[in-house]
Amino acid sequence: MESIYYVLSWACHRKCRHCYEPRFRPYVRSALEAVVAEAEQNFPRIIDHLPPRLSYLDRACPAPDGSLVERPGRIILAGGEVLLDAVRERVLYPAMQRIQARYRQQRGVELIVQTTGDLLTETIVEELLARGLTTLSVSGVDDFHSGMQGQARQRAFKERLRRLFEAHGLRGSAAPVSTASEAAPPAGPTYNFFGATADTWIGRLWPRGRAWDNGLSTATLADNFCNRWSGGLNFLEHRYNGSEVSVDPAGNVFPCCIKTRLPIGNLVEEDLIGILDSLAEEPAYAAISSGHPQRMGLAYGWSEEQFVEASRTLTPKGEPYANLCIGCDRFHQAVLGPVIEAARARRAAARGGAR
Repeated sequence: MESIYYVLSWACHRKCRHCYEPRFRPYVRSALEAVVAEAEQNFPRIIDHLPPRLSYLDRACPAPDGSLVERPGRIILAGGEVLLDAVRERVLYPAMQRIQARYRQQRGVELIVQTTGDLLTETIVEELLARGLTTLSVSGVDDFHSGMQGQARQRAFKERLRRLFEAHGLRGSAAPVSTASEAAPPAGPTYNFFGATADTWIGRLWPRGRAWDNGLSTATLADNFCNRWSGGLNFLEHRYNGSEVSVDPAGNVFPCCIKTRLPIGNLVEEDLIGILDSLAEEPAYAAISSGHPQRMGLAYGWSEEQFVEASRTLTPKGEPYANLCIGCDRFHQAVLGPVIEAARARRAAARGGAR
């Protein structure tokens, strides 16, 4: 598999109005302990249920003889905010070490840490590098993040971090994650900056979480989030480039970072590859993987027109809104619960009984 987007914890030090997940927020005292303890308890089993070999065959850039080159995959460790003290010490650092140990015998994996960036210090950068960091991805550079409003503040923020990163040998790169193949892996660790700006793939904002509650999504039916990187595109083709899934702190697996209404399985309980292979022939998930969610229901009695109609709704402010993610949510609620449960039961039977 090329990429796994693993949300380690719900804890964050911000409650941004554009966030796609309302569970990303500040927690205090017993509530903070609960979310950190959940992450701490689950991450070893989640990592142990990742593919035994995290690599992919690159169809985009074959070798001169036409054979497919095998490249190391990547794991993106994100939040919330993974650099909060409790999350960093009890979850992030041990998770990085466990990942390194799991894949030490292969060519390694790309290990990306995603952060809003404002908690970074020289010591933390050094500790991340010591634990095998490949890329440090700073995601909070946009007007939605408190203290980041305006180009001048954003330039100053990036310049301060740029000096810190380059003093520790990190090189700047153009994008948070690139699916473009390279003739050779980059030399040394890298860093990048991004945010929910109008010129980015997330700029229109997903119809999720506080972004939805606050009426901030400007996506239309023309914005097919499924048919792009970090959408569901190619998620089932785990042997090849372009494959990615998202995992939450409880171990739930989703075809996209946006998160479908229902998870397709849980990595605390079973292996990722088994989950994906059990859905490979399921028409709804094949449609997601091909980037055509409007075709999810064709084998279940839903026409494309019916799916598109189900993609129309009203915002919390009572305004008309239409996006295919809405139709995907409704199709999951109406149809896919039993389909997911049947696949889970088949996997359990193949393992010798339900767990």
